[in-house]
Amino acid sequence: MSTQSLLLHVCCGPCACMPITRFLDEGYAVTAWFMNPNIHPLSEYLRRREAVILACENLGVPIRFADETWDITAWLRSVHPIDTPPKRCHFCCGSRIEAAVLYAVQNGFTAVSSSLLYSIYQPHDFIAQEGAAQAAKAGISFLYRDFRKDWQAGIDMSKAMGLYRQPYCGCIYSEADRYHKKLQRLVKTA
Repeated sequence: MSTQSLLLHVCCGPCACMPITRFLDEGYAVTAWFMNPNIHPLSEYLRRREAVILACENLGVPIRFADETWDITAWLRSVHPIDTPPKRCHFCCGSRIEAAVLYAVQNGFTAVSSSLLYSIYQPHDFIAQEGAAQAAKAGISFLYRDFRKDWQAGIDMSKAMGLYRQPYCGCIYSEADRYHKKLQRLVKTA
């Protein structure tokens, strides 16, 4: 069993459940860190923030917030030149991994990981490679785990906790992608 201090970047409550559970099972001292400047609009950010608080309370882990990083205008300006997948998604995930590694180093954590590794919709291989590269440069460990196998268990756990379950990844682009098909059906019937 490990006694390493782990900073776990968390993107939302439902995605945090299984990574927190698995790392606790492995003996890590987990601290969740909510840093997601991509989430649009602010009301969605706040709903996801509340869901993360509830998940952490239910699982008994502390959480820290980087609310000062939420600046949707700055995020949109940063991603604008590369606003199509997969480049946009790589930037979004990579910038949060980079920030998590920096925060972990500055705050004395020995390891870092991300709940982004839980989602079946995220660029998993990129996140694993970026996490390993950023952590190696900083001299700490990146804990790679493929949490996708826990997809249904995480859904069940988040529902049992009554967590808000968001209908899109987080950014305005993913929201538009999610609802594009619905809009197209409306256009065809008009």
